[in-house]
Parts: sequence; C-alpha cells; structure tokens
Amino acid sequence: MDKENKLIAEKPVWKINGFLGLILVLVFLGLSIYCFYLLAVIEGVQSATPYIAGAIISMIIFIILATGLVIIQPNTAAVVVFFGKYIGCIRQNGIWLTVPFSTNKKVSLRIRNFNSEKLKVNDINGNPIDIAAVIVFRVIDSAKALLDVNNYEEFVEIQSETSLRHVAAQYPYDNYDEGFSLRSNADEVSAQLMQETAARLNLAGVEVIEARLTHLAYATEIASAMLQRQQASAILAARRIIVDGAVGMATMAIEDLQKHSSLELDDERKINMINNIMVTIISDRSSQPVINVGSMY
Repeated sequence: MDKENKLIAEKPVWKINGFLGLILVLVFLGLSIYCFYLLAVIEGVQSATPYIAGAIISMIIFIILATGLVIIQPNTAAVVVFFGKYIGCIRQNGIWLTVPFSTNKKVSLRIRNFNSEKLKVNDINGNPIDIAAVIVFRVIDSAKALLDVNNYEEFVEIQSETSLRHVAAQYPYDNYDEGFSLRSNADEVSAQLMQETAARLNLAGVEVIEARLTHLAYATEIASAMLQRQQASAILAARRIIVDGAVGMATMAIEDLQKHSSLELDDERKINMINNIMVTIISDRSSQPVINVGSMY
C-alpha cells in the first residue's frame, strides 16, 4: 500500500467535450420519454414490448452518461476516482464528460497565503523570541495534495511552523560581533525558510512561492533586559568611534604644531595636550575654557 502511495502523481484522465456529452445525455433522455409516450397510445402488450425495452435502455444510458459529467471552475483541478482507484485528473476549466460512475474531488490551484501565529522559540543562545512568517503557496500536483496527505491545508500550516521553528533555532536573534543573525540577515533567513519549507511541502504537491518573516522580537519576559543590553552595546560602539577619532585628532594636532611652527614640545606637554583634546572630544558635555593670564611672580 505504501508503495502505491509513493507512485501517486498527477496524470490526465480520459474525457471528452462536456457539451457533446450533454447533448448525448439529452438525446437519450428524450428518447426514453418518447418511448414512454408511445406506450401510452399503443394498445396491446405484444406491440408495446420494443418500446418498453427502448425506454428502459435509453434511461439506463442516460443515467450512466449523466454520472460522468463534471464542471471545472478556473484555477481548479478535479481528482477522478473510479470505485476506489485513482485514474487521473482534470485541470482544464469547463464542462467535461469523463468515466461514468466515477467520483471527483476538487482542489483549488490559486495562490494563497498562510500567515503563521506568533511562535515562541529559543534562538541558538537560548534566548526566547517571538517570531512569525507568511508563506505564499499553491498546489501544483492535485493528486498528491488530495491523496498523499489527509488534509493538505493543515499539512501546510504544521510544516510551515515546524520549518520556522527549526530555522529560528539555528541563529542568534542579534549578533553584536557583526555576524549572521535573525535581525540583521532577514533576507538570508527568509531564503533558508523558503528552501526548507518547500522541501517539506513537496510531499503534498505544494509549491512555495515566497516565505517572509512578519514578526521578530524578544519574548516579553526578557525584552526589557535585552533592550538595556542593546542600548549598552550601542553606547560602547559609539564611544569606540569617538575615542578613535579623538586619538587621531590629537596626533594630527601635535604633528601639525611641530611641523608648521618652531614650537618645541616635551613629553610632558604632549601628554597634557593629548589629555586636554581627548577630554574635550570625548566628554558628553561642552567644555569650559580656562584662560591662563600668567603668574604675578
């Protein structure tokens, strides 16, 4: 049984134009009604026998052909099953006459969205985060969608959320060393999510067109602490840039003074100048100048 399920794939089923089939159905229905009408005006059982047989046969053919009529809406496919055996699919929209006494299950081929709920997941560092994504998908193999899984829409939801959990657990929410992270590399994370989700949904004949993160945040219980960490990291990064700039400006000032003037600075004066420049640039408050007017003695 498992071997048969693995071989299920979409294939065309025998069918003819439905309008031609509808004409045949109406012809045999009219023929049956006409025979019954003749029975009502003919006297004698012997002369009526051919009409009885014609009416019954026409009615049987009418019923058989009528069971094979199927209407397919645009962007819809019908999986045809004949007494429990899968015999093929119909993708073309319109009215068709297919195998009589067969049943058909319809599935939409339209593009649809699945917007996941906010999931609480631990990132690779163990920090709880809230994450959600939207999956754009469509059915490309109606036979797999209806016969290989119990409910393909539920299958899409569960497998999409499983893929989202797996991808989110592989990376940190944020990497302060400028490495790969969920927050900084949203496009790469979405591409990996799409690839993993597509591999899972291929079993159900579903194609993933796009996968995007729609929500990403620290969980409520650690959001305040992580906000303070982000603020501290931002302050440290800004201070690092300011210090680098201050060192460069102090060095440049001393070099320019010695290059363009005859001023000779000893090591102690250089240290004092560097200290004053560094304090002036790095301080988050404006400096107050002190004027040296010389000594009274």
